[in-house]
Amino acid sequence: MPHITVLGAGITGVTTAYSLHTRGFDVTVYDRQRYAGMETSFANGGQLSASNAEVWNQWSTVIKGIKWLLQGDAPLFVNPRPGWHKISWMTEFLANIPRYKTNTIKTAGMAVAARAGLAEMAEKSGVDFDFSPAGILHFYKSQKDLNHARMVNGLLEQGGLERRELTVEEVMAREPNLRGDIIGGFWTESDSTGDIHKFTMGLADWLKKQGVQFKLGAPVTDLHVRDDGVYVECGHEERYDSVVVSAGVASRKFAQMLGDRVNVYPVKGYSITVNLDDAASQAGAPTVSLLDDKAKIVSSRLGKNRFRIAGTAEFNGENRDILERRVRPLVKWCEEHFPDVSTENCVPWAGLRPMMPNMMPRVGPGKSDRVFYNTGHGHLGWTLSPATADAIGATVAARLKSNSMPLHTLKTT
Repeated sequence: MPHITVLGAGITGVTTAYSLHTRGFDVTVYDRQRYAGMETSFANGGQLSASNAEVWNQWSTVIKGIKWLLQGDAPLFVNPRPGWHKISWMTEFLANIPRYKTNTIKTAGMAVAARAGLAEMAEKSGVDFDFSPAGILHFYKSQKDLNHARMVNGLLEQGGLERRELTVEEVMAREPNLRGDIIGGFWTESDSTGDIHKFTMGLADWLKKQGVQFKLGAPVTDLHVRDDGVYVECGHEERYDSVVVSAGVASRKFAQMLGDRVNVYPVKGYSITVNLDDAASQAGAPTVSLLDDKAKIVSSRLGKNRFRIAGTAEFNGENRDILERRVRPLVKWCEEHFPDVSTENCVPWAGLRPMMPNMMPRVGPGKSDRVFYNTGHGHLGWTLSPATADAIGATVAARLKSNSMPLHTLKTT
């Protein structure tokens, strides 16, 4: 069978390796980190959330971004320093505003389809990743936000997702520990949560036992496409029949090496993991997963002893610094909405989400017959990866079986 290399050992790279392996390919995965799932797949919000499929391409997002420009702790922060990459990305973001509804419906459909793939991977590998089918509760504090949620709910329904609107009393019944001036919410029974890092590490370990090679702690410095294959430079040169780029924010530079343009931008997100070290905190933390639409904050209970809170979007280039002013709103949110939870032991983290300007993953072939992409999932990598991995696996199989056959790619653009 052909030998395929996958660049990236995050959630999209490892699920891609699974998809290729189950189709009978020899697979080798590269990553500059020593372990799988050490970058954006390390400590995200934990939500497997078709209910969060709404894309950001709206004029309201632009207006909020301008309003928050000089507010360092705002949910959306844009470094005003100009840069060609940032300008080109934002220009394309604006150009995709007319596709807001279409792309939201497509994303919801992919998220719903991904659930079966995740269940299959979890069952085959037997990995423990603190999975919980507890559902996701969206709550709202203003009538304007609730009205917008009703409109979005219509789009999500077109994508195949079932959600139910809740009264204030029903919201509080779903999560009795929640505090705040809440006027209503939406409940998605079919959404779930889990630890993305534990899943990625566990699936990678299982794949190693099945014969998939992982070259970790191995930064790729160059790529070349030649008539007889793809050559990967990593201290020495290795040849493969094809390459799938699933390298997060590094996908842009790898695409340039391969003669393609993949305009992912690194949008930094933050999280805190609140360690529930005492009985009062364990009892006072929520058991369902939450999304506060106004604050753009999500939360998930990961087992008995951890409470993950994540959010914010920072356009600040490839900057991985953890800034106290960006972490502070997450701690404050916990103290406001769950006052019985101690925030004494909080572990902060920041990761760079690889976002395309249209908020849709890039899934499909490059210019060369030997090059493929599964990247650019933004804040929904954990949710969408099983579906896009299956799609790119089918695309690679179709291409390598016969170059004259039509490609069966997932249309996301």
